[in-house]
Amino acid sequence: MGTKLIADSGSTKCEWSFLQEGKKKKIVTQGISPYFLNNEQIIAVLQKELLPRLRKVEVDEIYYYGTGLANPDNAKLLKSVFKKLFPAAKVQAEIDLLAAARALCGSEKGVVCILGTGSNSCYYNGKKIIKNSPGLGYVLGDEGSGAYMGKKVIQHYLYNTFDEDLMSRFVARFQTNASEILEKVYKWPQPNRYLASFALFLAENRGHYMIENIIEDSLNDFFFNHLYKYRESWTLPISFVGGIAYGFKDVLKDMCYTYELELGRVLKTPMDGLIEYHGE
Repeated sequence: MGTKLIADSGSTKCEWSFLQEGKKKKIVTQGISPYFLNNEQIIAVLQKELLPRLRKVEVDEIYYYGTGLANPDNAKLLKSVFKKLFPAAKVQAEIDLLAAARALCGSEKGVVCILGTGSNSCYYNGKKIIKNSPGLGYVLGDEGSGAYMGKKVIQHYLYNTFDEDLMSRFVARFQTNASEILEKVYKWPQPNRYLASFALFLAENRGHYMIENIIEDSLNDFFFNHLYKYRESWTLPISFVGGIAYGFKDVLKDMCYTYELELGRVLKTPMDGLIEYHGE
């Protein structure tokens, strides 16, 4: 087996696995988004944070999955970066949804879902993505995501919908107020991440009926707007990856049972599944 490098990158962080002779090593660097970093900046990040950890080993194959790669120009840019740093390596640069599909389903057919800060889904035929429900981003879509759930938590707080107990827990937990929340949502960069940070409140207060309602309503919206649109959902396993999916997998299990759908794998991150797929 040749030496392989697998990467799963968002815009915040990139997780790498280096596979050599049955051994594996995990490395985390800052995220690589071609929308935020140019060619030289990406090279600088990798030279500083990745290459020193590889100890000048010859890499034979690179499988890079990342944000922004649906745009062919971005995929070309990443390939050129890797060719410069690893001239002898064969390079694949693919979208993050394909990472989820390969990690969750391997070479089997299935419906694949990402529920993290944002949300996405597709039908995967064991080789490639055949159908993809349109992603509208956190303002218009992202049902079932951390940003979507966090938005509902903030609404319950700002509209004073939470009961007295949850209101006091919210204030103690976040120590914020309406004007600060609105400022960060409407004027600060990357408000989707800020919104998603409030989904923690749901995980920390399970069992309260209002909390359970927000979780169930949010996931129901994802099922209704996305999973129901694939006829394959009724005949194939539905698998999930992401922090939200993993954190609320008990709810996903109950919902699949109620709707007579088959729940497949639920992973926190795609990396272990990608290591399986690309061969240890």
